[in-house]
Amino acid sequence: MYRTKNCGELNIKNANESVELSGWIQKIRNLGGMIFIDLRDEFGITQIIINDEKLQEQAKEFTTESCIHIEGKVVERSNKNSKIPTGEIEVIANKLEVLGKCKNVLPFEINTDQEAREDLRLEYRFLDLRNEKLHNNILLRSKILKTLRDRMDELGFCEIQTPILANSSPEGARDYLVPSRLNPGEFYALPQAPQQFKQLLMVSGFNKYFQIAPCFRDEDPRADRAPGEFYQLDYEMSFANQDDVLAVMENVVPHTFKKFTNWKVDEGPFVRIPYREAMEKYGIDKPDLRNPLIIQDVTELFKNSDFNAFKEKTIKAIIVPNGAEQGRKFFDKMGEFAQTEEVGAKGLAWAKLEQDGNIAGGIAKFITDDIKEKLENQFGLEKNSSIFFIADEFAKAQKIAGLVRIELGKRLELIEKNVYKFCFIVDFPMYELSDEGTIDFSHNPFSMPQGGLEALETKDPLDILAYQFDLVCNGYEMASGAVRNHSPETMIKAFEIAGYTEDDVKNRFGALYNAFQYGTPPHAGAAPGVDRMVMLIADSQNIREIIAFPKNKRARDLLMRAPSVVSEEQLKDVHIQLREEK
Repeated sequence: MYRTKNCGELNIKNANESVELSGWIQKIRNLGGMIFIDLRDEFGITQIIINDEKLQEQAKEFTTESCIHIEGKVVERSNKNSKIPTGEIEVIANKLEVLGKCKNVLPFEINTDQEAREDLRLEYRFLDLRNEKLHNNILLRSKILKTLRDRMDELGFCEIQTPILANSSPEGARDYLVPSRLNPGEFYALPQAPQQFKQLLMVSGFNKYFQIAPCFRDEDPRADRAPGEFYQLDYEMSFANQDDVLAVMENVVPHTFKKFTNWKVDEGPFVRIPYREAMEKYGIDKPDLRNPLIIQDVTELFKNSDFNAFKEKTIKAIIVPNGAEQGRKFFDKMGEFAQTEEVGAKGLAWAKLEQDGNIAGGIAKFITDDIKEKLENQFGLEKNSSIFFIADEFAKAQKIAGLVRIELGKRLELIEKNVYKFCFIVDFPMYELSDEGTIDFSHNPFSMPQGGLEALETKDPLDILAYQFDLVCNGYEMASGAVRNHSPETMIKAFEIAGYTEDDVKNRFGALYNAFQYGTPPHAGAAPGVDRMVMLIADSQNIREIIAFPKNKRARDLLMRAPSVVSEEQLKDVHIQLREEK
């Protein structure tokens, strides 16, 4: 055996015991007549004392992060260290063995506050994962996955794995394609989600399904979105409606969060906010409810205004209680933020209602007594408050106001701390206009329209709502789901409105189309994102910090050097010829 105890397990009760420990050298201190080693494993740190001359000669060759094995006797420390669990004891070594020597020069320091460049950390991820915080994130992820599985099992869901090599389908992102060697010229697609498979399982008579499903989407990375692949808790239920699916999330999600945090966690039932209301009040469909600010529409107030920047525009307003206390520099900085490329505003108008009841600053001269009175009586403008105005075409005004609201919450430290606030965004539009002006699905194309086939046949497509919903936590979309469209006639009509023919549906979704002819139960489901859930529980701002082997911002795996060039022979095997770009 390489160890009889783990480093972090030892305490005063083990005094006088002979033990064997194995781990990594975190620190070496040579005090002349005595050498101290901090020996680390996954469970903690134990101080090792080397006072034997022969062993000291051996230890002089040791380097930090080398993997060693020691035998020795546990003794009580004279100078106890209350900062670590093993601080009451130390081990006097009587035997040393190097199990794996580490190079003298490390690419970066481990377990220090010094931040190495992220690409360097990813290149040496096996070393980076030795950092305590990152290491604990991965262990936390393991525990969360087990908790999710246990809870779903308790709720009567069976776990079923679905294929990774699947077919291409339009689900909002580019597919990853895999060429087939046995079927020249044809391709598999890595599933963006197991959407069709889980619906087919409901047709197959399974009552409730779940899996921790890998999903693959060729999307640009963000701090909260891993490039290429991610995992979600996929689940589907037969004979279920929207309330049934939401109730599962209201059970599983708070249970999981409460188990791994001491923050306050919202209990179900969660607040339900219709999509259009969310866009009106928060300017975004994933609102952070820890931020108390809301957006209000004041377009009518200024319809006869002399202020040219407001003419023929949608005007959104954000009132900030006690905001009049801020100096001119704060308002100028907010204006600079609004005009950044990311936000895209032409400017940010503002004014203050001071303690004496007078309007001052910014565009005060354009706020007449009548407008001031309405802002106070109808919109809640109070003394000592400030108000920000965003004027643009409707959709852009909403977006800009949403980003300004978020930034105000951050800069004024209005975000409630140490709490997880959940809400459901419901009643998503079934369709939206694409950039080319055509009708397209706004969310999941397999969703049931509210009103069914009749709504599809009689309503303006842009007025049709769907039984689609998102779970939002602290400003992050954490799950998406829907009641599924299980009727072949309704499915064909829904896709027809989005520009697909019945033949398109048969060709692209042949399995579902065919299965729906054979007695399909109503069904519904959702898919909370596992990576984002772990990120939130770990209180991390970067999703790569909770994934063992993530890709960088350019979707490259710097450790395994993927993607990479492959040989001409490999390409021939799968019938692919590369074309040079002109």
